[in-house]
Amino acid sequence: MCLAPALTAIVTFVSDTVIQIFEETGAYLKGHFRLTSGLHSNEYLQCALVLQHPAVAERFGRELAAQLPACDVVVSPAVGGLIIGHEVARSLGTRFIFSERDADHKMTLRRGFDVKPGERAVVIEDVVTTGGSTREVIEILRAAGANVLAAGSVIDRSGGAVDLGVPRVALATLTVVTYAPESCPLCKQGVQVVKPGSRPTAAA
Repeated sequence: MCLAPALTAIVTFVSDTVIQIFEETGAYLKGHFRLTSGLHSNEYLQCALVLQHPAVAERFGRELAAQLPACDVVVSPAVGGLIIGHEVARSLGTRFIFSERDADHKMTLRRGFDVKPGERAVVIEDVVTTGGSTREVIEILRAAGANVLAAGSVIDRSGGAVDLGVPRVALATLTVVTYAPESCPLCKQGVQVVKPGSRPTAAA
């Protein structure tokens, strides 16, 4: 199944509005940030500040669901994907489960969540930069025998470059400059780096 035509049509329509909502809610941040991927950037989109508003979360979930195939389960990595994943599942009329990292930092399904061989799954994140977390979830689902149909996110920070091995959609696609820590110009300038994401990792 190819989702590219739907992606082009819908993202062109809603992208500016999505970014405007991020700006209006104070969720489009400027500074020096360490991303979940470990890369550094001078921009950060804090989806939690947007998705704290149920009406916005419902709308974003509905718009993402409109671009995705019918499925048996929607799966998101905790914590960032929880709200938007739940809203996508609501719009698709299916169940929602989530993965978490264990004590060894390995992504896994817990709390009695599971998927059955042959079940059709869609993976939903809030923001995709390198696609690492989404890719881990896809691997868990495939190992359990599920058929991963597609992935989606509110924001794609990669400029559309991330390849997850499945069709992928986003409400807004941005090309945001990122740096490896050892080559980050903001680090060289002595600008303090902060870690605004959901993982409680100390900034360095």
